[in-house]
Amino acid sequence: MTSRSPELDLLRRGAVDLIEEDELARRIEHGRVTVKVGFDPSAPDIHLGHTVVLRKMKHFQDAGHRVVFVVGDFTAMIGDPSGRKATRPQLSRAEIEANAATYTRQAFRILERDDFQKRWTARQPIALHELFYPLAQGYDSVALKADVELGGTDQLFNLLVGRDLMREEGLEPQIVLTLPLLVGTDGTEKMSKSLGNSIGIEEPPAQIYGKLMSIPDRLLWSYFELLTDLPASEIAARRRSVEEEGANPRDVKAELARRITADFHGLEAAARAEEDFRRAFSKGQLPEEIETREASAAQDGTAARALVAVGLARSMREARRKIAEGALRVYGGGADAREVRDPDERLAGGAAPPPLVIRLGRRFLRVVWKG
Repeated sequence: MTSRSPELDLLRRGAVDLIEEDELARRIEHGRVTVKVGFDPSAPDIHLGHTVVLRKMKHFQDAGHRVVFVVGDFTAMIGDPSGRKATRPQLSRAEIEANAATYTRQAFRILERDDFQKRWTARQPIALHELFYPLAQGYDSVALKADVELGGTDQLFNLLVGRDLMREEGLEPQIVLTLPLLVGTDGTEKMSKSLGNSIGIEEPPAQIYGKLMSIPDRLLWSYFELLTDLPASEIAARRRSVEEEGANPRDVKAELARRITADFHGLEAAARAEEDFRRAFSKGQLPEEIETREASAAQDGTAARALVAVGLARSMREARRKIAEGALRVYGGGADAREVRDPDERLAGGAAPPPLVIRLGRRFLRVVWKG
């Protein structure tokens, strides 16, 4: 295509794979398309990484298209060994019998794909559910007669199986649009709660704002593209101002943090979170709003154990490392903080220790000691 409509530009924004773009343009020119997205229901927490696909769903919806949100209870039960989980087939016995030949052919085609061929040649085991999973997900596309299926880049294999199944059923194959996996706050791994580098959309505003202010500068532009609807031309202008004109990336990062915090908590809450951040990191004062967590004075009284107990570290090893790096500050009765370098230092002393405010990096917590 030599040119694209503004609608197609918006739908294409941030995409990694788009198979086939010309076909998507043709279908949207002829009216409303059906867009299918599958989600894993095995965890209740939604972080910013999940919202990348959700935002793309909204782009299609705002353009007048039909978005189908499929909750993958069957495939979640199967379990996807690659970490890709999506949808549920509704198969009756008659349908299974009628489609047995189709799905047998597709199972063999799956085995012909490069990653399976390498394992087959190396005599590495291939589990039966690895064949069932993409077939189950692909059947949803057949049942829905999907025009488009969205997913992360780790979903590409499964989405392509859906195209093959639709051809087998005499349907136009779905268009596949994949989006990148958002890098977490550590700047290295994909965002994941289990890795401790995620930003949950239900976290307090000050926490969302503070975590966004802590991301590496290099993530700014992908976060703007994938987590906001700021026009591409304006993102490019901000990037030029930082990389060519000497603007402070902290100011651009503050705009990003304010925008995203406002998306989930409103403008007023975002403004308060920003002021709290300035109080803490520019004026040297404690934030007005500090999240409270409980810890056992007897079991979690040392610095390292306290960090693990309140969720600031995933393990004692990580807690000790962060303390050794000088990341831990402990506040007394006022706004004055002292650095704690000894992971075995007791923070909870006496029979009824008072609450304690601690800061790890850019995050504050009030620890209430229980017996």
